[in-house]
Amino acid sequence: MPEVFVVPTLAVVGLGYVGLPIAVEAHRAGFSVRGYDTSQAVVDGLRAGRSHVGDISDDDVAALLAAGFAPSTDETVLDGADVVTVCVATPLTVQGVPDLGDVRTAARTVGRHLSRGSLVVLESTTYPGTTDGVFAPIIADVSGLKPGVDFHVAFSPERIDTGNPAYNLRNTPKVVGGLTEACSVVATEFYRRLCDEVVVATSSREAEMSKLIENTYRFVNIALVNEFATAASALGVDLWNAIGCAASKPFGFQAFYPGPGLGGHCIPSDPVYLAYQSRSVGRPLQLVEMARTVNDGMPAHVVARARQILHEAGRTTEGASVLLAGVSYKRDSADVTITPAEPIARLLRAAGATVCYSDPQVPAWSVDGEPVAYEPDLGGAAGRADLTILLQDHSGFDLDALPSQARLLLDTRGRLRHAHVPTLW
Repeated sequence: MPEVFVVPTLAVVGLGYVGLPIAVEAHRAGFSVRGYDTSQAVVDGLRAGRSHVGDISDDDVAALLAAGFAPSTDETVLDGADVVTVCVATPLTVQGVPDLGDVRTAARTVGRHLSRGSLVVLESTTYPGTTDGVFAPIIADVSGLKPGVDFHVAFSPERIDTGNPAYNLRNTPKVVGGLTEACSVVATEFYRRLCDEVVVATSSREAEMSKLIENTYRFVNIALVNEFATAASALGVDLWNAIGCAASKPFGFQAFYPGPGLGGHCIPSDPVYLAYQSRSVGRPLQLVEMARTVNDGMPAHVVARARQILHEAGRTTEGASVLLAGVSYKRDSADVTITPAEPIARLLRAAGATVCYSDPQVPAWSVDGEPVAYEPDLGGAAGRADLTILLQDHSGFDLDALPSQARLLLDTRGRLRHAHVPTLW
């Protein structure tokens, strides 16, 4: 067995929704775990025993701390680590192109503290060629060590599904692709301690591509069903019922449903990474580009539909009070990362509306630095607002009562259509 596992010390770079679960699972697997993050607030919270990640409890953090875990903003915590996992953000720039700034910064940080013979794994979702063409060369340049010879490098895409009670890091198959065959072997041995099943790709680029395929598949199908919704409405068809009928087929079909827009850490941005890199090599992905146009247009469609409903009731958006019911990007989650509620609130404000929200998962929320008024009682707030827009159908909402409580109601999830509530189409 490689020397890297004789004294298993893991350093996690980036203690967010990906990095913190790795730290917890590695502790359970017997590793000595260290954590590095550039956010002082994240580090202070963890040191105080508070988890900021929905799938990780305060008790999980307490167990880590009791075992010697000391999260830090001091990068020297990486010194001497046998394994380093890099779990930093890979967002889009304001121009809508991939931003590898955090990956590059993390690579330089790792390079300054890298030990010969150690394993470095990038988990941040990115386009094929990042690990071997960007990440590893930066580490090599800073450390003076040769990747694949003096240290091992691999890519392993995160597959965290926030709020999923059935699947977690341990029981979700883990894809691993090394810079070399030896890198893959070492990375596989590491992840076999954390995960029940490891799937070995033939290269880091293949592993990078696998993640983008997963999320682009969802991205394109969501756009497709959003377009179906428009046609179904014009044809007098209840799309949700039609999807239910199609889903009865036991093979060859997976159900997707229309909604107010995309949200979360992955789906809105990952396909853009793939499309960007494909364009750079002269192979544009036209279907993905078209799907992006459809999905990016959904928040504006919600607001247009809201204006139509207000107009039909003799009101205008200017001066109207609008209640957003559910602002997290996912049902029964507190995560507001790239939530479609944000551009919807922004567009409503620009149209002159006063916006408030109700969400049992999100007690405080701001858009463009301006707090949005919180209404803890959905029913009472719906009775006062000129229009209520159901954006997320949390199980904590009494949706059966909502149609009778709201003055006007727009259902973007198709949950209330049988009560003759207007939907997006």
